[in-house]
Amino acid sequence: MTDPQAPASFVEKWRARWPEWAIAEVFVPHAQRDTAVAWFALRQELTDAAWGGSDPRPGEAKLAWWAEELHGWTQGRRRHPLGAVLQRQSAHWQLLAACLPALRASRERQTDAEQAIAELEPFAEAVAGIAATLFASEAPAPYASVVVGLLAERVLQGGEAAVPLHLRARLSEAAPDVVVRHWANELLQRWPPPQEGSRPGRIQAALVRGRLQRFASGSPADVPLPRWNTLFAAWRAARS
Repeated sequence: MTDPQAPASFVEKWRARWPEWAIAEVFVPHAQRDTAVAWFALRQELTDAAWGGSDPRPGEAKLAWWAEELHGWTQGRRRHPLGAVLQRQSAHWQLLAACLPALRASRERQTDAEQAIAELEPFAEAVAGIAATLFASEAPAPYASVVVGLLAERVLQGGEAAVPLHLRARLSEAAPDVVVRHWANELLQRWPPPQEGSRPGRIQAALVRGRLQRFASGSPADVPLPRWNTLFAAWRAARS
């Protein structure tokens, strides 16, 4: 855990999933860039643990470890390499730890959109509050927007497993990819372009929303946005 390159390995894992950031981060103040990518990498570690894999048990164990780790950050202790960047920030890490059970529960297939949103809301509130602290924004991003953004990330990451039961029942004869794209469109209808919260958060949310729009229109979920789409989305989110 003392390897100075260790935090970079987690950051690079996040950058590999979001190569658009190499372009978009030009709109983030230089002093905030290291914190931003470490924060996004942490969020990815948590959501991957909650939603990844066919067996939930390894992820549950990882989230339990993270709960202990985040509690330790509030007391000046750290074991995870990302703590080298984030632990010294005076954010409410204990609140994030307390909301990890809600994130874990969101793995279960929900009945409808309202239940999916309600399940993730505590975690979204913690994410929005910490981001506001890390980047000194005047107000946190609206919780409703953060929730939908998280659900969008799950669609892009997990595909069919993210779709609520009501949609699967209504489209029972459709192919799985058609059902997932219907869910993506429903999320887009609930998610206006990011206009509040921290600048790094708005920019990353704009990238997620851009990918979700392209996925809903038929593109693969893991294909990055084209360069000019990235520039425009990041510029518009930065000036909101």
